[in-house]
Order: sequence, then C-alpha cells, then structure tokens
Amino acid sequence: MHTATDDLAALHARYVLTPWVPQAGRTSPTIVRGEGCRLYDDRGQSYLDFSAGLVAVNLGHGHAGVADAIGAQARRLAYAAPSLNHDVRAELAHAIAAIAPWGPEGCRIFFTTGGGEANEDAIKFARALTGRHKVLAGYRSFHGSAPGAGTLTGENRRWPNEPGIPGVVHFFTPFPYRSPFFTRDPAEECARALAHVEDVLTYEGRDRVAALLIEPIVGSNGVVLYPEGYLAGLREICSRHGILLIFDEVMTGFGRTGAAFAAQRFGVTPDLFTFAKAVTSAYVPLGGVAVREELAAHFDSHPLPSGHTFSGHPLAMAAGLAALRAYASEGLFERANRVGEWLRARFDALARAHPMLGEVRGSGAFFGLELVADRETRAPLVAWQGAANLNALVADLLRRGLYVYARYNVIIVAPPLTISPEEIDHAGAILDDAFTAYRKEHA
Repeated sequence: MHTATDDLAALHARYVLTPWVPQAGRTSPTIVRGEGCRLYDDRGQSYLDFSAGLVAVNLGHGHAGVADAIGAQARRLAYAAPSLNHDVRAELAHAIAAIAPWGPEGCRIFFTTGGGEANEDAIKFARALTGRHKVLAGYRSFHGSAPGAGTLTGENRRWPNEPGIPGVVHFFTPFPYRSPFFTRDPAEECARALAHVEDVLTYEGRDRVAALLIEPIVGSNGVVLYPEGYLAGLREICSRHGILLIFDEVMTGFGRTGAAFAAQRFGVTPDLFTFAKAVTSAYVPLGGVAVREELAAHFDSHPLPSGHTFSGHPLAMAAGLAALRAYASEGLFERANRVGEWLRARFDALARAHPMLGEVRGSGAFFGLELVADRETRAPLVAWQGAANLNALVADLLRRGLYVYARYNVIIVAPPLTISPEEIDHAGAILDDAFTAYRKEHA
C-alpha cells in the first residue's frame, strides 16, 4: 500500500507523539530509507547522517550482514522466553565478554531492551550486591528517561520524573571548558572535582553508598571529556570505600571512542558497565549490563533480582552478533581513530573561520562543537537548559542535507564509523555555509 507524501506527514502529526518537543508545528522530513551514511526521505531528498542517529548507527545504514542475520533469525526462531537458553544469546554474551575490559572470562551479561533499562538494572544489582542503598550520579548526565533512569539523569530531562526513586544523590563532575570548580587549569579541575566527591561521600555516608554511576565521556550533554586522572581517581575512591563503579557506556561503547569501550580507551576498569545503541548498530533495540565475574558469582546462590519479557530477544541477539562480527572484520574500532583525525582537521579549520565555534573536543569519532556568543568570555550561544536552543540552526543544516543531533549550544558529531573523508569534507562545507548564514542573520 502506497501512502502519499502529504498523507504520511499528516498521519505522523495526527497519531505519533514525538519525544521531548512540542507536537504542534513540527516540520521533520519523513525518512523511508537509509544507505551507508545517508538517510532518504519520501520526497527523494538525502541527508548525511553526521550523528549516527542518536550516536548509535556505528555501522551505517543498510548493512547487509546485519539485515540478513535478522531475517534469518526471524525465520528460524523469533522468540524464546528468557528462562530458556538459546544459541545466539549465549554466543553474543560470549562475544561481548571477549572484548570487555576484564578479559574474556571476566564478566557475565544481562540483556535488556535499551540503555535506560540497563542503568536501572545496574543500580538494582549494585544494591543487591552491597546491601547499601544510595547511588551517586553526576549532574549534566543523561542515563535514561523512565522513572528510575530519569532520576539518575542530572539535567532537566529528570524533572518530569520528580520526586523520582529514593537514594540518588547528584554531584558535580569536571568540565575543563566550563569549570564548576572555578579554574581553567585541568589538573586543578581534576583535584577539586575528586575532593568534591569525597565531600559528598562524607555528608551522605560512605558506607551507605552502593554505587557511583558515570558516563566515561559525557554524552548528550555536550561530549565533555574529563581531565586526565579523574576517572582513575574515581576508581580509587570507589575501591577504597567499597563502592561499585558503574560506567554508562551506552554512547561510548562498541568503537565510538576508538576502542571497544571507553574503559579501555582511558585505562580505567569499572565493576559494571551498561551498553545499548551500537551493540546492534541500532538495527534492533538492545541493551545490557556487564557484571564483573567476581560480582556475578554472587547470583549463583542468590536469585537475580531482575527480568524482562524481551531480555535476550533472539532477533536482537542475532543483530548484535552480526554487528560485532562486522566491527571486527571491517576493523571499525581502529578506524574510529582515523575518522577522528579527519574530523579534527575539518573542525579546526572551521574554528579558525568562525569565532562562534568556541571549542572542539572529542575522542575517537565522538565530538562536541561548543557554540559561543563570545569566544573570550565563553558565553554560550544559547543558555544551557534555557528557553532558547539551536533549533533554527539544526533545521537549516537539515535543509542543506546534514542531520546532526544537538543539545542547547553543543552540536554532537558522531558519524557512522564507515564515513569517508569525502563525506566529512561535504559535512564540513555545509557547516561552514550554515555558520556563515547564522552569523549574518544574527549580526
């Protein structure tokens, strides 16, 4: 059945609730196809996907190996209850453990349907393992939007969940470009941030804290990289106080930073980590919790305190296994570093041409472009969590054929790891034109 273009837009407006935005007056294109690093709408317009959707489609769109694996699995076994073993679930868990930071025999995997659910299960496991209740999470973080994960989140997407689940305490994390600790020296920023965590633990009771949950790179809240020594300092603090360190690797996992996980990229090993998004290159919803073996062994004699109807769903398992095979056979984890070099060169040139680009920061193929009204004072182009946002600029980029994900004054660049230098140059040219037009309009 073919539906006319205008009818599709009307159907979407009438029946679909779109996340995070007012529903009236939306003008988003209707995407009907994806191939490589490009999306295509129902009018034939193409868009270069410069953020891999929501930092998820690491393989690019239309990867035949993953699509074929999903189809073959659907024909063979489309569903099995989580209480029953099945082959691809075992194979995918083994494949993830093989690239996890503890070594191939160092963890076990619990599967969920997404990252927020994984974060909720991770803190549930931590509470069961430690017998403690409190959980520390950073401000300017995003860990999901459901009531539990939404409470863990450290910005305004948490507010609709409040009062939320009890026991979650937020703390400030370092941000060298916009220091909450009143310094522009990275080493001092790190020292003050770690002292702050110790102070929070003093007031909350160290022996009452089950876990500290953190994104090893802040994701949707600006792609903030912590100063050297910060994650290692958190590891030491957690180990000293019997607190479990949990990395939220939902955005940073599966090659995004140039390593399998950010834990390896930064040389800091957590006790648990959560994952989602790129585990299947977003072809099928899937998330999970990786639990260090010494901790997972607790559940050999104690019931695992969680379960979901779609935990380890066969189609998701097949997609994940095919994605991991593709990452390995195509060398994409390593390629992310080359992509990052191409991106850095293009963005540095943009920064020289456009004073509104205050900072370019990133790791691997994961970058944040911080837009400012004044480069000297670092005043943001629009206020963080304020009423204004970059919607007009993002819409202009989309009209020019470039899709990016943005939050307030930061453009988040995380293209498929398959992107070519020519495609990066094309995206850079579009950004150049759009920044020029924005400056003229707002002069």
